[in-house]
Amino acid sequence: MEASRYKRLVLGGILTFSVLLLSGCQSVLFDPKGLIGEQEKDLIITSLLLMLIVVIPVILMTFYFSYKYRASNTGEKYTPEWAHSTKIEVVVWTIPIVIIAILGTITWQTTHELDPGKPLVSSVKPMTIEVVSLDWKWLFIYPDQHIATVNYVAFPKDVPVTFKVTSNSVMNAFFIPQLGSQIYAMAGMVTRVNLVANEAGQYDGISSSYSGAGFSDMKFKAQAMPDQATFDQWVKQVQQSAPPMIDMAAFKALAAPSKQVPVTYYSHLPDYLYGSIVQQFKGSLNMDMGVDKPMDMKMDSAHTTQ
Repeated sequence: MEASRYKRLVLGGILTFSVLLLSGCQSVLFDPKGLIGEQEKDLIITSLLLMLIVVIPVILMTFYFSYKYRASNTGEKYTPEWAHSTKIEVVVWTIPIVIIAILGTITWQTTHELDPGKPLVSSVKPMTIEVVSLDWKWLFIYPDQHIATVNYVAFPKDVPVTFKVTSNSVMNAFFIPQLGSQIYAMAGMVTRVNLVANEAGQYDGISSSYSGAGFSDMKFKAQAMPDQATFDQWVKQVQQSAPPMIDMAAFKALAAPSKQVPVTYYSHLPDYLYGSIVQQFKGSLNMDMGVDKPMDMKMDSAHTTQ
């Protein structure tokens, strides 16, 4: 009878754990569409399984001993005649130390391998997209194509993309979960994250750092196009049909706080737009930022002292 009840308890625990585990199967982090996302998924799963080697036995033994040595079960009263066991101490310390050592080694290696700023190894020439965090929207500048988009970014699949990220306001975070690493966006600084999409499709992009009243709507779509020709055709269409961003006054109007901004396209951008955005702040890092020479933005004092 006791064995039957214990068996039902264990089976119920396993079933509950399985349901909880499978309930997260729709998470975008476990449905990656790019090389970096795949490697990060493998790291998460490996780390989880290693930790479960300790967690699962401890949970099962907790339930088992709590049930077996409950106060009402007088037949299993536990009255040890010892206070220390070297064998038990060796087991309870050795196993966690070994697992921590393995996790530490894996984390050290993958931290360097998955460094967001590390260029991806590929036979395909990478492209650059400059990203600006605004209140509360995302501006994407294509320096080689001379176009810009708001809350929408497109690139060909299988082409490595270097996102150069900055902020025109408070600190934010740029993240396309299905493609991989997030990176912080900070005013007066440029951070880089290198990503690639290995499947064509549209992926959700988000701000993963709270930045004010419009934070919850600060989302964008990332479109991985089937091939370079499709991307070139899209660029040409934007160049021909989108209105120009004539001067810095137009940028400042766009940068004003606003919520739920629809997808917008621009052509014929002001020269050195991205460099001007980065270097408008006092104390901006002017060394090794990879930005063009800034133009005279003639910002008012409210902007230059942020």
